[in-house]
Formats: sequence, C-alpha cells, structure tokens
Amino acid sequence: MIYLDTLLQADNFRRTVDELASDFREKYNLGPINQLGLVVPEVETAAGQLEKRGIGPFLILSGSLARWDEQGKPGHFRGKLGLARHQGVDLELLEPGEGSDFYRQDVDPEDRIVVQHLGFLVRDVDKQMKTMNDDGHPTRVRGKIKNGPLSVEFAYMDTVSTAGLIIELISFRLLGVGVKPFGPIYHFMGRLEKRCGIRCINMP
Repeated sequence: MIYLDTLLQADNFRRTVDELASDFREKYNLGPINQLGLVVPEVETAAGQLEKRGIGPFLILSGSLARWDEQGKPGHFRGKLGLARHQGVDLELLEPGEGSDFYRQDVDPEDRIVVQHLGFLVRDVDKQMKTMNDDGHPTRVRGKIKNGPLSVEFAYMDTVSTAGLIIELISFRLLGVGVKPFGPIYHFMGRLEKRCGIRCINMP
C-alpha cells in the first residue's frame, strides 16, 4: 500500500507523485496525475488532520451517485468525499460509504490515509475505458455524479497488476461542455462551509 504521509514527507511532493505509474501513464498517454484518490475511515476527521498541516481547507460533500455500475452490474452507492488541491494535485478523501465494498476494502486498520487510485482527466471516459478493456484491463466501476448543470463521468479500471494502483478516468462537464476542475473553488467552498458552521453539504 502507498500512504499519503509517505508522499507528503518526500523532498518534493509533486515530483514524487509524478513518478507513480509512470510507465503505464506513458503507454496510454494519460498525461499528468490530476487526483489522488485517498481512502479514509472518516472524511471529516482526515480533513481536519490535513488542515492542521496546512492542506486545504477541504470541501466536504455527501450524497448518492447517479450511476454506480460495479463489475458490469447496476448498483447503488452513497458516500462522502472531501476535496482540496495541494501542489497542483487534487486530494480526494473517500469514506467506505454504503452500497459497495469498493472503498471499504482499502481502509487501513491503523487509520492511515491510503492512496487507492490515481485520477486522470480524459475527454471521453467510455472511449479510453474501451481501449484499456481491449488491452485486458476490465472496468471495476463505471459511475456518474450529477448535481444540477455539473456532471462527472468516471471509471475505475482494474490496473493494480500493471500500474500498481487503480486508474480512474474522469470527465467533468458543465451544461454539457467539458471543463477542468478549478482547485481554488474547493478551498473557497471549504472556508464557506466552516464559516456557516456546516462541515458537510448533503447533496440529493
């Protein structure tokens, strides 16, 4: 397992992150790592610990996903996540949630923050997913987050044996137009949550 603390203690966090799954990323032309998917027992606790170290503040959200197909079968998932940007990388804290063991199976027994997956922005999740499927990397989860005009399509790929970690393909769309996530908005919204006395926004 890779722990976030190991990366944070490196002489150069960004360079150390950029070394993860480098051969796999080059093979599929995935570009820079946009996100570290971090599994934690409890998002608010982990966010508080990282904020004390000068990371964040985290925007914390909870809700049900519009789509959660696991191993090719439709399912349901409800969870909580926290988002912050650190040195150009999104840190996504994820709780075990309800409806699947996908995150739960990577919770550390000593409550350390586990790097479960690496997230990459792609134009077309399904197209990139098919390319990896054809090369022998099955899709573990195909999902979608929908909130008003914003939608996030994503796929978790079975790549641990070749990349060392799960690879996540991500596409953000606002009113149907592809966009890139804007890191400072996480921190702005995180501060707003705290000022309002609301540590987590519950989404439909």
